[in-house]
Amino acid sequence: MSGIPHDHYEPKTGAEKWLHRRLPIVSLIYDTIMIPTPKNLNWMWIWGIVLMFTLVLQIVTGIVLVMHYTPHVDLAFESVEHIMRNVNGGWAMRYIHANGASLFFIAVYLHIFRGIYYGSYKAPREVTWIIGMLIYLCMMGTAFMGYVLPWGQMSFWGATVITGLFGAIPFVGEALQTWLLGGPSVDNATLNRFLSLHYLLPFVILALALVHIWAFHTTGNSNPTGVEVRRTSRKEAEADTLPFWPYFVIKDLFALAVILVVFFAVVGFMPNYLGHPDNYIPANPLVTPPHIVPEWYFLPFYAILRAFDGEVWVVQLASFITGGIVDAKFFGVLAMFGSIVVMALLPWLDTSSVRSGRYRPMFKFWFWVFFIDFFVLMWVGAMPAEGIYPYIALIGSAVWFAYFLVIIPLLGVIEKPLPQPATIEDDFNEHYGDDDASGGTPSGERIPTPAE
Repeated sequence: MSGIPHDHYEPKTGAEKWLHRRLPIVSLIYDTIMIPTPKNLNWMWIWGIVLMFTLVLQIVTGIVLVMHYTPHVDLAFESVEHIMRNVNGGWAMRYIHANGASLFFIAVYLHIFRGIYYGSYKAPREVTWIIGMLIYLCMMGTAFMGYVLPWGQMSFWGATVITGLFGAIPFVGEALQTWLLGGPSVDNATLNRFLSLHYLLPFVILALALVHIWAFHTTGNSNPTGVEVRRTSRKEAEADTLPFWPYFVIKDLFALAVILVVFFAVVGFMPNYLGHPDNYIPANPLVTPPHIVPEWYFLPFYAILRAFDGEVWVVQLASFITGGIVDAKFFGVLAMFGSIVVMALLPWLDTSSVRSGRYRPMFKFWFWVFFIDFFVLMWVGAMPAEGIYPYIALIGSAVWFAYFLVIIPLLGVIEKPLPQPATIEDDFNEHYGDDDASGGTPSGERIPTPAE
């Protein structure tokens, strides 16, 4: 953590000194795990280790699966069945990999919501936030292309619908769609391209994750109060922080163990709960499923995509202004990607000088409205685009954009925040006490338990 006084690695033995002069890898590891960390972090800071573990899990299981997978339209579905039935432990590898994607997105959504609530995107952490958004986009691309590989009915038709969105881009859409598919339609070239990119992108995510970690190690961890660690003296910095090892490592590992118990229970007893039964039917270009839906983690954005049809006045206005270039389909694409862009712009949209939502009463209310809106969009995204559902999707989409483009900038002007603690030490002592009788260290600092 740059600027915070703390102990650095000092090689002691001759072998350590020899290695340190040539490759200071031990020093890098030591400074990483012993980094001073705000000691008031709560359980919402566990999702980083869950995400890193899940990424490694996905890479390892993916490498094993691709050894037995055949990327050909006539053989892909059968090769997946071969993995499930004939490969030793193949069923476990596939179910871990498939449900691992869901665990990945559950963790990343909670990670993002935590960042929004506690203002983890605010200066000086804007670059950290942007890198996180890039990781999220890569995750979406990886998950989409991975969903196509089993070559079931939902895989094929999901790929047809989503790649068709690129065809809606004016002037270059048709050429872009043909380039993406490798031909005029979803076929063998598409499957090969998607397998290559699905295999490559996790390593891009891994590289971005390391840069993400480097970024917040440079600026320092955020914390529930939004108050920065004091850097004026070593004594003050030590009063605000604890070493990442062993305190937070043990807490994170405990949380990870609890989450993995639930995860493997799902893998063992209900592995297809989050999947779609149509994907156990081989892909058939001649039979369209009655209701095409993506995986659950895409549903909020799928709802936004479908919300803006030709009957919506803002679509009609955009079409009129652009002379018909922006039609309903293209507007939906813009809205879907725009819903992610506004999240990425949050560091510049938030005008409040207070970081943490803990001290912002009006922000708290609107944050929970946004949180509920996310799940409403997820629900309506799984419903048919008929009846009352399109209207709910449109209202939910309006709330989404209003939250980022209107409410967040306005709250910084009109909201009166609550008093904040002067230091992290004050907040910690207020919640946990500062005497030895309460379970403190010899210096009077209470060690947080794993549950905290």
